[in-house]
Amino acid sequence: MDILRGRSLTFFIVTLLSAGAFSTVAFDFFGQSLSPLLGFSGLAPVPLATQVVKVFTGEAYRPAGEFLHYFAGMIAYPIGWMLIVDPLRRAFLPQINWFLGSLAYGVALWVFALLVMASWVAGNPPFLGFTGITWVALVGHVLFAVVTAVVVEWRYRRAPVLAHA
Repeated sequence: MDILRGRSLTFFIVTLLSAGAFSTVAFDFFGQSLSPLLGFSGLAPVPLATQVVKVFTGEAYRPAGEFLHYFAGMIAYPIGWMLIVDPLRRAFLPQINWFLGSLAYGVALWVFALLVMASWVAGNPPFLGFTGITWVALVGHVLFAVVTAVVVEWRYRRAPVLAHA
């Protein structure tokens, strides 16, 4: 499986960071600005990440929560799409296009964030009790995954494949 899809490592890294930046801004803008402006719950990803930090360090250190939130958004979640989910989709379910794959990835991110991290690790109720924030988080994570996939697809469609020696 060619994870670089015929492109250079530099191209991969720039694509990863670009996708992460655009996706994190979209997630934060939607969850912390647009959703509350429309009368829905607002997301608080950094306080949640800070709870996770407290579980592992014993201290609720907000700068570490900020780091965890931005590391997940800028690096970890886009790597999940680029190195795991999309290559598996292309190899085993090529009839599923990247957009539908990204929708499924967004739901998976939501389950990971609200069940694994928020509940099993940080000790909150599963899916934060299925309150308003639960559904805003679902939309936010799906938006994140779709923006990631859009950036990745746009970059790969515009860049020529490297000639192999």
